[in-house]
Amino acid sequence: MSTFRSLQQVRPANIIGGAVFAGLGVALYSRYMVTNAHADSGAPKKIFSGGLANVSLRLESSEEVNHNTKRLRFQLPEADNIAGFGLTSSILVFSWPEGRIFPVVRPYTPISSPNEPGVVEFMVKHYAAGKQSTHLHSLSPGSSLRFLATLKGFAWKPNQYPHITLIAGGAGITPAYQLIQGILQNPSDQTKITLVYGVNTDADVLLKPEFDEFAAKFPERFRYTYTVSNPVPGSVYRKGYVTEELLREVMPKEKDTKVFVCGPPAMEEALVGKRTKGGVLERLGYGKDKVHRF
Repeated sequence: MSTFRSLQQVRPANIIGGAVFAGLGVALYSRYMVTNAHADSGAPKKIFSGGLANVSLRLESSEEVNHNTKRLRFQLPEADNIAGFGLTSSILVFSWPEGRIFPVVRPYTPISSPNEPGVVEFMVKHYAAGKQSTHLHSLSPGSSLRFLATLKGFAWKPNQYPHITLIAGGAGITPAYQLIQGILQNPSDQTKITLVYGVNTDADVLLKPEFDEFAAKFPERFRYTYTVSNPVPGSVYRKGYVTEELLREVMPKEKDTKVFVCGPPAMEEALVGKRTKGGVLERLGYGKDKVHRF
């Protein structure tokens, strides 16, 4: 069934959602007129360049990465289209799972290059109580999913910092990966990168082949540390959590750097601190002005 079901098929309680999207339609029409005014420029059309998108995309493939994570690859409307989102962006995903009164809207971070023609790809972790992740994991190739809008994050500019550190936990690796990939694929951006990635088990380590390739190709600019809290016997990974001791060991010594953090709430709070109390990063010399939470 289409995501936007007709009002005849929707219960009266859902009329509220219809009113919201009626207003959205006016804004989308305005955006459509502006977009088509520039359609003859010859450049590839950017589907997620910013603001509203409201596009339904067909699922090309669904690949199991581990016990709870899938890579979902969607086809853009035309083969020469590009996603075109800016670095550190996420995209609002809309669905209306069967049996639910109201639709579900959640942001997800693309892991494909914004300039890759014809496709956009996501890595989605399934949560037992996750309304959207449950729906996304249920999709089969050929299914369609609606994408509403692009949400811009940190305004990244090439070479604005000589070195950045990204600290990620679990599924929080996707925004870190998007930024790392974008920097290293840009020949004019010479930023050095340190990644610290903490997970629960060996099976939870995501995107390892990609990070290994980056490290081999850019040995002077990209280095990474994995740490696993519950490794299997004989694991190749370091055992432990993302602690102050670990960060003192692996983070760059110079303080002229930006730190990006994305992980479970408890991890982020320990690193960044609360409103009235600093965390690990502040003790290491990185005040809140030098830290960005994805």
